[in-house]
Amino acid sequence: MTNKAKLQNLIQDVFLLTSEEFRFDLKRSEVETWDSFGVVSMAVGVQQTFGYHFTPEEATSIQGVDDIIKVLTSKGMAFD
Repeated sequence: MTNKAKLQNLIQDVFLLTSEEFRFDLKRSEVETWDSFGVVSMAVGVQQTFGYHFTPEEATSIQGVDDIIKVLTSKGMAFD
């Protein structure tokens, strides 16, 4: 499974989205369940799935799926 597919599955699971609702340009403001608890759940999911632990600042500054990809890419993970 590619990193993109893993991330898509993670985001769908954490935020209770269908595959039709998911987009890689999805923003936090568009997802009702992406609240403070959702941020923590997403951060834990990223750690379990990708082995990277967001700093509190990183986790709270993420405003969309593209921001997650940017952080993980900067840590050497490929999302082609």
